[in-house]
Amino acid sequence: MTCLGTNIDHRQVAFFSQMAERWWDPAGELAALHDINPTRLAYVQQRTGLRGRRIVDVGCGGGLLSESMALAGGQITGIDMSPAAIAVARRHMQGSDQSIDYRVASAETHAAACQEPYDVAVCMELLEHVPHPEGLVKACAQLVKPDGDVIFATVNRTAFAFFLVILAAEYLFRIIGRGTHTYRRFVKPQELARWGRAAGLKVVDLTGLRYIPFLRHSALCRSTVMNYMIHFKRL
Repeated sequence: MTCLGTNIDHRQVAFFSQMAERWWDPAGELAALHDINPTRLAYVQQRTGLRGRRIVDVGCGGGLLSESMALAGGQITGIDMSPAAIAVARRHMQGSDQSIDYRVASAETHAAACQEPYDVAVCMELLEHVPHPEGLVKACAQLVKPDGDVIFATVNRTAFAFFLVILAAEYLFRIIGRGTHTYRRFVKPQELARWGRAAGLKVVDLTGLRYIPFLRHSALCRSTVMNYMIHFKRL
């Protein structure tokens, strides 16, 4: 069982916090997020729709996906454990004419305090950065109403992902800051599906996300050997 406040890797929070001011730089250490953001947005739009839906963006960072979903008509709450990233998200929002409720919170604490469940919870590239990913899955399930949608994006634990996500993206092409990922924390789809079932979720779609760092190209695909996205429904 994961207790509130224990599912946090403070070194990872500090790592991303020190990059917060460069979150919106498409050529900076977080360039890969800019490259894959249109693909992530398209998947969420395709699977759930966005306009008029109450959506929580778990691990929103500096607000890249949150703003994109808000522009598409979603009513967005963005939560993250990095005060520096939330500060950047709030500041950038002011120049984008969007209204997003940004909060410093974990999925677990937000779920415990949530008075009205959301229609959709999205959690992108966070599972591989927490000590207990199964606890994060459970908290995301608790954040949505029955028949609500929960969408995760993460990295598969394969040799191919190790080569492209860590060796190529972090060390060879330096598209991602060194130390962003730890291979043992990558998540296999069958593990994520099992955690979802235990949390009262049903898998309705599993789709690969192809990202080629040296081409700065991303697209949805059939193969889940590297990155993938999974859509659950709450039972």
